[in-house]
Parts: sequence; structure tokens; C-alpha cells
Amino acid sequence: MNKQFDSTKGPTDRVLLCVLDDTEELHIALDYASLRSKRTGARVGLLFVMGQADSFQHWASVGDLMREEARADAERRLLQAAARVKRLSGLTPLLYIREGQRGEEVVKQIEEDSNIAFLILAANTGKEGPGPLITEITGKAIGRLHIPLVIVPGNMSEEEVQSFA
Repeated sequence: MNKQFDSTKGPTDRVLLCVLDDTEELHIALDYASLRSKRTGARVGLLFVMGQADSFQHWASVGDLMREEARADAERRLLQAAARVKRLSGLTPLLYIREGQRGEEVVKQIEEDSNIAFLILAANTGKEGPGPLITEITGKAIGRLHIPLVIVPGNMSEEEVQSFA
């Protein structure tokens, strides 16, 4: 039974965090989080982690330009994902941009924001494994998480995502 939250009470402070990346299964995590948000009233948080542009520090202007381009790309991708989340959940998602190593920055975001209640990731179902972020989070970083980690199979159909969210 998919019960929707009472919209007269408004959304909760709880955040369902999704991490944007270049994987094909990202849309599964976004859809799952969006539909869960619609059902529970929790907000979706979208995190994009930019890699560090410190390899060009001896040429500061080149490093600054690379950082600006990376930030513009991050903002563009966050806005695209946010439109999908808003369409499916009816709520505007929270947007986060961090710079550094992805797994470490995901954990830091969770540690710094007490409203984040779930980390939702979609797994690659191919023979190469679930994906580098899931591998890192379930390995070295799992002991630092204080919230549930939801791993959604990347091969779920739209109907399956709707029934489980």
C-alpha cells in the first residue's frame, strides 16, 4: 500500500541523499528517492562532488578556470537532476556541491547535516561490481555512517521502483 504523506502537514526535515555521478543507473536512485519523498514527505538532497583541481596549482589561473568550469558543470547537472526529482516528488530538492574525493565528501556531508536520514545509491548490476562509490562506502567508510544505506538495484523497472519506494 503506497500511502502518500498528508500535504497539509508539509514536508519533514528528513533528507534522502542521492549522489550524482556518471553512471547509467543514477536515474534509478533519483526515481526511488523522489517517489519515497512523495510518499513520506522527506526532502531529496542531491550531492555533486567535484574532483580537486590541485594538479595545476603552479598555474593558479589555469586551476581557477578549471574549478569554475567544473562548478558550472556541477550546477548544470544538479539542476537537471533537480527537475526530475521535483517532477516526481512535488518537492524542490536540496542541492549540495563539495570538492574532494567522492566517498570521503559523501561521508562528511552526512556527518555535517543531521537532517540526512538515508543515503540512497543505485548499484551497477554488471560483472564489474556495484560501482566505485558503493564499494568505497560499504568498505572503508561504512563504520562512519550513522544512517541507513539504501542500495537500489540498477536493473529495477519503473514499476518495481514505484512499488518499493
